[in-house]
Amino acid sequence: MTTDEHAADLAWQHAILQEVSRTFALTIPQLPSGLRDVVGNAYLLCRIADTIEDEPTLAASGKCEFSERFIRVVAGEEPPAPFAEQLAPRLSDSMLLAERQLVANTPRVLRITQGFSDRQRAALVRCVRIMSHGMAEFQQSPGLKGLDDLSHLDRYCYHVAGVVGEMLTELFCDYSAEIDRHRKKLLQLAVSFGQGLQMTNILKDLWDDRARGACWLPRDVFQQSGFDLHSLEADRTNPAFRTVLSKLIGLARMHLGNALAFTLLIPRREAGIRRFCLWALGMAVLTLRRIHAHADFTSGQQVKISRRSVWATVVVTSLAVRSDVVLKALFARFTRSLPSHVEAPV
Repeated sequence: MTTDEHAADLAWQHAILQEVSRTFALTIPQLPSGLRDVVGNAYLLCRIADTIEDEPTLAASGKCEFSERFIRVVAGEEPPAPFAEQLAPRLSDSMLLAERQLVANTPRVLRITQGFSDRQRAALVRCVRIMSHGMAEFQQSPGLKGLDDLSHLDRYCYHVAGVVGEMLTELFCDYSAEIDRHRKKLLQLAVSFGQGLQMTNILKDLWDDRARGACWLPRDVFQQSGFDLHSLEADRTNPAFRTVLSKLIGLARMHLGNALAFTLLIPRREAGIRRFCLWALGMAVLTLRRIHAHADFTSGQQVKISRRSVWATVVVTSLAVRSDVVLKALFARFTRSLPSHVEAPV
């Protein structure tokens, strides 16, 4: 591949990122040049895996087949063109046009992937493999009965988000020898970071998920409070539901505290990596605040943070990015109104 072709592929990658994720299109450019392209590529690989899982017209067996093939494609064990040619036409209009275009351009995504170092490619392959296998486990929606218990929720969050945190940690460690010295602790915190972000999304989208027949809440926590998840729709104002919601917000808050600890292990001079982490963390905290303040919400749109809040997060965290003291104070200030969770996982 020529230099011009590689540059064209990277330009396309940047453009498609704008279409499939406004959040990552905002945060990824903050990373240093040595990370920007590989993290952007990693996101697109994860998005393809997610698109396979989300396609409603694919039967479970079909999803499993394409997921296994995609793992082989990313590992370099199967050519990407036949995979894309066979999957893209099977995607329905329920998927975003950009997602369908992304799948159709899988060979282009993989051309970029093959240009990375061995350690970078290994991190991407591992993430796609674990994520895809986890999605296969959870591809049968739990329905409105929810997940079995908190450990089941932990496993779900790991496969869809925690493993991404591990991948990013490996990429950060590959980029910086100074970061690599903290690898063991960062990997522990990365899983919790991912869980905090995923739990925030689960809570924000709980009513939208129920409307499509899914529930990712842990059944045992509700049962302990004498509440049956089956009656959630009709009994959403029940004090027991509010109590459990508060507990889950507290658990998500605790994981986001670990996300801050992760970020503070990144050297101060790596302001771009810190911003990448802080912007995701800040938006999650603000979302939790809205959920907690509006426990009677009926859709994710009602607790979605505004663009003004997004930009406030960007400005405030960017100003404080090199000060651990200020960042800790900001986290304490903005999570003060949220419930606490006593036990920390790491």
